[in-house]
Amino acid sequence: MNKIMALDIGTKRIGIAISDFLHVIAVGHSYLPRNPETEAVEKIKKIAFENNVNKIVIGLPYNMDGTQGQQAKDCLWFGKNFENDFEVIYEDERLTSEAAEENLREKNIDFKKYKGLVDIESACIILEQYMVRSER
Repeated sequence: MNKIMALDIGTKRIGIAISDFLHVIAVGHSYLPRNPETEAVEKIKKIAFENNVNKIVIGLPYNMDGTQGQQAKDCLWFGKNFENDFEVIYEDERLTSEAAEENLREKNIDFKKYKGLVDIESACIILEQYMVRSER
């Protein structure tokens, strides 16, 4: 069996989460700087291959009215880097950053000091949403 990876792609950082083999649990893996972009893509691919990932779920930040803004288009463009090696799926990620901050707040984690933690937690939420939706 293979694992699933989720990416929360921001303008500065990319949060990464990986599922277990049964696609039940999402585990925060890491975050990395988005720039230089070619280096970020190669690091993500390396992590994916090392973890037996065959599917990458990319959070797509739709506008609240359901349209795609510039950030969503940027995520679609970034996702093209993985289409030759992995199945790429896009998951609606509206409000995941707010949910991630709330999750970290509840755990008494200072996410303002370690901003990458919000990106990792957001990637976990994206992956959890996808796994719940895909099991139906």
